[in-house]
Amino acid sequence: MKNRIIRVAVFLAIVVGITLAVLYREQFDVATLEQSVADAGVWGPLLFMLIYAVGTILFLPGSVLTLAGGALFGPVWGTFYNLTGATLGAAVAFLAARYLASAWVEQKSGKRVRQLQEGVEGEGWRFIAFVRLVPLFPFNLLNYALGLTRIRFWEYVIASWIFMLPGAIAYTYLGYVGREAVAGDADVNRMIQLGTIAFALLGVVAFIPRLVARLRRGPMLEVADLKQYLDNKRDMLVLDVRDIDEFFGEQGHLAGVKHIPLRELAGRTTELADYVEKPVAIICRTDRRSAKAAQILTRLGFADVHIVRGGMTAWHAAGYPVETSH
Repeated sequence: MKNRIIRVAVFLAIVVGITLAVLYREQFDVATLEQSVADAGVWGPLLFMLIYAVGTILFLPGSVLTLAGGALFGPVWGTFYNLTGATLGAAVAFLAARYLASAWVEQKSGKRVRQLQEGVEGEGWRFIAFVRLVPLFPFNLLNYALGLTRIRFWEYVIASWIFMLPGAIAYTYLGYVGREAVAGDADVNRMIQLGTIAFALLGVVAFIPRLVARLRRGPMLEVADLKQYLDNKRDMLVLDVRDIDEFFGEQGHLAGVKHIPLRELAGRTTELADYVEKPVAIICRTDRRSAKAAQILTRLGFADVHIVRGGMTAWHAAGYPVETSH
């Protein structure tokens, strides 16, 4: 009973805190934050990291805090303080979710949710790296969601700190450049140099999700290899993304294939939840639509996606069997 009361109290405190933070978000004053940190003297960095951690727990905009960290402490120490504060807040949110709701979610969740949890837990730090580098979900919400899995706490903390680093560097530096520009102390050439570096860093951060998605996508799969996998009854999903008339048309389709037209794929990925961590081979008429489908699935966290090179055209050229019946 005592533990239950504590859980309810912690839950209510978080809900009230988040509600107040959302309602009064417009009144979040960066100038006041900077003045408070300056007034704290040598304790200023610790105060800033504490504020950043609380802001992470209560869904305050992290980008504003990160820019403020760069303006207050410069690109090097600002990155360290920003990253440490964000990681501390993420860790507290993770532990709160695990303490308050993980056991309940595990008991109440259905088969599909458990399979998703097991897939996330199986990848461990690699999944954390992916979601930190590719922001599929809001950062603050993700911290609570990951607490509902059985990912090890220190694995979560260390991976979060490391893989949030690229974004932290870019936005901290941008805050530093903004402060320099407002101060007006630097010469024009220096400001151009600082601005160029800042935008280059932002460009790198913007490119990271595409790079990670490409790395997570498996190599092209030859039709001979696909035929061998199917003959050996390997646990692989074959996804045909052609239109319905092509699927039942002249080229036919592979036996046992899953058919979802490319234009419908983004809205039907829940049908593929059992294969988030299992091999998925995508096939179309050639392989152009398969490549687009692979981009959709890798962005959504599918870990082992393969494009069938040449598609059904190559399958026919090899003389392999197809079905044409409805």
